[in-house]
Amino acid sequence: MIRSMTGFSSATGSLSPHSWAWELRAVNGKGLDLRLRVPDWIDGLEAGLRKLLAAQVTRGNVTLSLRLARDEQAGALQINEAQLTSVLDAMAVIEARAMAAGVSLAPATSSDIVALRGVLEQSTSEDDAAPLAKALLAEAEALIADFNAMRDSEGAALHKVLMGQLEEVATLTAEAALLAEARSGTLAETLRRNLAKVMDNTDGADADRVAQELALIAVKSDVTEEIDRLAAHVEAARDLIGQGGPVGRKLDFLMQEFNREANTLCAKAQNTDLTRCGLALKAVIDQMREQVQNVE
Repeated sequence: MIRSMTGFSSATGSLSPHSWAWELRAVNGKGLDLRLRVPDWIDGLEAGLRKLLAAQVTRGNVTLSLRLARDEQAGALQINEAQLTSVLDAMAVIEARAMAAGVSLAPATSSDIVALRGVLEQSTSEDDAAPLAKALLAEAEALIADFNAMRDSEGAALHKVLMGQLEEVATLTAEAALLAEARSGTLAETLRRNLAKVMDNTDGADADRVAQELALIAVKSDVTEEIDRLAAHVEAARDLIGQGGPVGRKLDFLMQEFNREANTLCAKAQNTDLTRCGLALKAVIDQMREQVQNVE
């Protein structure tokens, strides 16, 4: 099945003390352009993400964003040993001086000491980036899978539209073949009549040379090859779409060939009905080209 280049996916996750939010989106592009906005302090994360994306996406402008936050309240409480020692030493000095001055002090409790500034504080251990990177890369695989599921769904819709348009091109091509065949008798009679007029009004003209020129005109007005190539292009496009995978570039090239043959058909038509059919072909082919621009 063919796949669309456009898609979107988002996800959230956490690994204490971190939480994060992902956004992955893609739009049409001639090649593959990966733009990652991720924290640069997590070793191996960007390289790992690029590898995952490159294995799953072949065309499109792809943007992956990761917003990472740290919960500053997640650290454990711990006693600042140096500050506690300073507080106890200060208390001993104060009590000694109070006793020397004959002042009686109420005994201090542990809760009184813990309440003093700096004795009890939040731990601020350094982050270990390795487990975080592993968790993020694992979650990125699911994110990309959701992203591809959306692109597959759009690709199924594209498949249906393109196959319908190809059927319309095949019908118009068959109609053009019938019109060209019906035109052949009229065209031959027109050429004979023109030849007679030329010979009647041109003294000393080389009849063979005139006949050659008219024959050349007849060849130039023959659209058999254009019709045959259009039919062949329809089958080639059907095969590519049925083959699936990243066939967007090949389909885009094939659309150029379709357009070239339709243009030539119109230029050679010399017949109102055949011209109308050629213009209808050009309209459908133009619609197909727009849809093919979305195919990966």
